[in-house]
Amino acid sequence: MMPIHPETWVSYTFAILAGFAFGFVLERAGFGSTRKLAAQFYLRDMTVLKVMFTAIVTAMLGLVALRTAGLVDFDAIYVNPTSMPPQVVGGLIFGAGFVIGGYCPGTSLVAAVTGKLDAMAFVAGAGAGILGFAGVYGKIEHFAKSGANQRILLTDWLHLSFGVVALLVTLLAFAMFAGAELIERKLRGRGAPTEKDSENFDDAHASPAE
Repeated sequence: MMPIHPETWVSYTFAILAGFAFGFVLERAGFGSTRKLAAQFYLRDMTVLKVMFTAIVTAMLGLVALRTAGLVDFDAIYVNPTSMPPQVVGGLIFGAGFVIGGYCPGTSLVAAVTGKLDAMAFVAGAGAGILGFAGVYGKIEHFAKSGANQRILLTDWLHLSFGVVALLVTLLAFAMFAGAELIERKLRGRGAPTEKDSENFDDAHASPAE
C-alpha cells in the first residue's frame, strides 16, 4: 500500500471537520425540519433563501479576497461544467423531490442524524435514485453530456471582472433579503402552516397522557 502524503491527511481532516460544522449550522438553522423547509415554498418562511444565499455570498467574497491576495489560483479550482439541458432536467427533478419529500440531500442527512424516520427514508430513496441513475446511465449518456459541457462562469458570461461580479451578487443578495422580509410580512397568517403553527397545533391536540 502506498503511503498517504501528510497534506492528503490534512485535506481529509479539514473536509470532515468542515462537513460536521456545516451539518451543525444547518441543524441549528432549523433545516432538519420539513415544516420549516416546506414553508419556503409557501413563501411563509424564507430562512432557506437567507441562509443559503448568505453562505454563497460569504464563500464568493472569501474566494475573491484570497484570489486578489494571490493566495488562491481560481483556475485550479474545479467547477462543474455547464450543460444546460441535463442540468435543467436535473434541477426540476431535484425541486420536485424537495417539495414532495421536504428535504434536500444535505438537510435529509442532518435530519436523519437526529433520528427522524422520514429523513432516513428520504436518504434511502436518494441512494436508490443514485443506483438507478448509474444503472441507466449508458442509455442516457448522450443526453447527460449534451450542452456546452465546459466551465462557464458569470464573469465569462457577463464579460466582467471578478470584483464587479462579486459586488453585483452582493447587491442582489441584499435585495433578495429585503424582498424576502417583505414577502414574509405580507403572507404571514395565510397559506400553509409554519413550523411554529404546526407545533402549537400538536400541543393543542395532545392527549392528557402526553
